Parts: sequence; C-alpha cells; structure tokens
Amino acid sequence: MIIILFRILIFVAIALLVYTWIQYYRNPERKLRIAKAEGNFYLLDEPTNSKKNLLFVYRGCLFEGEKYVGTTENSFEVVDIQITVRDPLELRGLTRDDLYFLENEMLIRYPYAKIEWKHPINKLLITSIE
Repeated sequence: MIIILFRILIFVAIALLVYTWIQYYRNPERKLRIAKAEGNFYLLDEPTNSKKNLLFVYRGCLFEGEKYVGTTENSFEVVDIQITVRDPLELRGLTRDDLYFLENEMLIRYPYAKIEWKHPINKLLITSIE
C-alpha cells in the first residue's frame, strides 16, 4: 500500500513540475523580457480590458501606455493613449522614424486613439501623425 501511495505522490509531483514549466514558458512578461534583450518589438496588451495599461518594447526600450476610453460616433472605444518610457536612458539611439513606427503599430490596434507621447519623447517629435 505504501508503494502505491508513493507512486501516486511521484506522479503528482511530476505533473506539478510539468504544469509549472508550461506556465513559465507561456508567461507573456517573460516574452516581453526576451524581446527587450533581443531588441525586437513586442506588445503586451489586453485589448478587451481598457483599464489595464499596455506595455511594449522596441529596440531594448520599455514603454508603457495608459489607455483612456471615450466615445466615438457609434460606440465606446479607446480614444487616448499616453505613452511614457520607464527608463529614459534606454531611449539612446531611437530615431523619429522609430517613434512613427510605434505610433502606427498603436493605431493599427486602436484606430480611434490619439497618441500622446510624454516627456522626454515628445521633445523629439516635431509633427504628429493624424
């Protein structure tokens, strides 16, 4: 009887390890850290949850966007996104074209949104995309 109980306990422990490994592998924040280390673009967002901020990385720089819901002609949509950078020193090497690329990526996902860049990013932008 003790041997059977021990085998069941080993099976449960293995199943718990596999479950933990799968949860770690599928974690979106881990994918965000990997994209930051590799210098790729990755967007972490819940489009259906307007209260949760969006996080994205581009060229090793981590940005955070606050979404605000407002009205359009027919429905309630995200109408304003204010983007800040977590560490301003990471902005080194980013060009105006990179910021336009990021704006276009946000407008693809939120077509009614007005993108507002916070300090120090707004000092680089001269013209806005409308």
